[in-house]
Amino acid sequence: MSGIDSFPEFLRGLPELDLPIPGARGWLLQGEAQQAVFVEFTETVDVPEHTHKEQWEIPVAGTVELRMEGTTTVHGAGDGFFIPAGVPHAATVHAGYKAIIFFNERDRYQAKT
Repeated sequence: MSGIDSFPEFLRGLPELDLPIPGARGWLLQGEAQQAVFVEFTETVDVPEHTHKEQWEIPVAGTVELRMEGTTTVHGAGDGFFIPAGVPHAATVHAGYKAIIFFNERDRYQAKT
């Protein structure tokens, strides 16, 4: 999988995320108990260590360096990864990264108001 240049317009028509990360933008698909988000980064960003419920992330373009349990792994387009609930993790997300992320929680992110 070589990646995509941008998300389709019908996804960009979803509610925009209130994303507290400079250089990042995203859109929210909200379910009753889970959510899916579509994110893109225009700048390289270091995401500090944090925890939450389960996360399954599918990169569609660019790369992310995931730091979890003493190991750093690099993920690119098509190289999905899973983060178990409560496991501390951090990342360096490189400019040009785009991903679809599923969270096993209803309120991980909120839409902009």
